Amino acid sequence: MSAADLHTLTGAYVLHALSDEERTEFERHLGECEACAQEVRELAATAGRLARAVSLPPPADMKSDVLRRIATVRQQPPHAPAPGKSAGGAGRGRQLSRFALAACLAAAAAFGGIAVWQYQRADEAGERAQQAQARSEELARVLAAPDAKASTGRLTDGATGTVVVAKSLNQAAFVAAGMPGPPSGKVYQLWFNDGGTMRSAGLMDPDRGTEAVLLDGPVDRASGIGITVEPASGSDEPTSDPVALMNFPAA
Repeated sequence: MSAADLHTLTGAYVLHALSDEERTEFERHLGECEACAQEVRELAATAGRLARAVSLPPPADMKSDVLRRIATVRQQPPHAPAPGKSAGGAGRGRQLSRFALAACLAAAAAFGGIAVWQYQRADEAGERAQQAQARSEELARVLAAPDAKASTGRLTDGATGTVVVAKSLNQAAFVAAGMPGPPSGKVYQLWFNDGGTMRSAGLMDPDRGTEAVLLDGPVDRASGIGITVEPASGSDEPTSDPVALMNFPAA
């Protein structure tokens, strides 16, 4: 695979769409190409912000309709720069490609919202969907805040966690990747660490090992977060030893 080909694989790498061989070759390339490494970080952040997009199962005929359209819609050929063009053009092309992929991800999230609006018929369920959408938008504001600072650490069983704090909003978020599922009937509960006193910050989805969570409540003077295993409905205070403790990033 040529170096030019490797430059085009950033989006597929972030979305885990490469074969084992391609992934190994691309990861070697990442160690030598700062432009691709930065692009991967930006795309991964975008995907994380959309992780909580709300949707319902799509209509039963959607898959067959998409496959039918694939057979009739012609893919545009890749643009090849004219001979003599400067290498800067390729850089601009990669930049446009990055924003195009981000736009596609945003469109996918928007489609999820439209699906909820179209197929959620009960008033109570519709209200829950609106609340979830508002929470997703609030999460995105925290992640995108100009003063947002992040700290990443290793969790249990090889999982990783990132804490993002936006002091201007007095809010924080937690992004988990590769979390093992909790025991049956249990859930991971997040806690603010207020000088050794743990204050509930919400529950994680027990069915999702990779998730971005907006922490419930203000940061105030909390110095970090803890994660414990609790009953499915959550607890008023921790009932188990923490599976992880993380400090907030330094100001």
